[in-house]
Amino acid sequence: MHQNKKTVIHTVNFIDLDLNPRLLAGFQQHRHNTNLRRSHFFNGRYENIYLGREHLPALAELLNLANEQARKILHWSAIRSGSWFNAMPPGAITTRHNHDDSDELLSAVYYVHVPLNSGDLILYDAEPATRITPVAGQLIFFPPGIDHEVTRNNSIEERLSIAINFGPVDEN
Repeated sequence: MHQNKKTVIHTVNFIDLDLNPRLLAGFQQHRHNTNLRRSHFFNGRYENIYLGREHLPALAELLNLANEQARKILHWSAIRSGSWFNAMPPGAITTRHNHDDSDELLSAVYYVHVPLNSGDLILYDAEPATRITPVAGQLIFFPPGIDHEVTRNNSIEERLSIAINFGPVDEN
């Protein structure tokens, strides 16, 4: 866990689980499906690719684990989550943004495939900003209102992560 003046960033490692090969294979199988929703077209690529639990049983497993951790962090018994994949090819960046769009309570990123030098997560939570070099199997939680970005992928491989937002369960 990283701590500074403004926020606490929680990190959980699922390195020993066999999720990543299944998540990567499932993503590769479905990534070119023309029926998938994509958003945030920047610098020649869609940053968000929406594959659901119905596409990938391994994603359901990951989201169950992430939801359990998020409930502990938030001290909430019932939350909902939404997720999307971010495939960063060599040379790509993810521009500075935040996830404070609606009623999000917590955000997270899970790292599926992280080649060496494939970009760091920068969280603008205090001065100086928090810089995290991700590791495959790592799940990082942070407040949704924190601006963040990912530095250039300087590897020769694509990096794959899954972003997750957590919010209250709708009462309707």
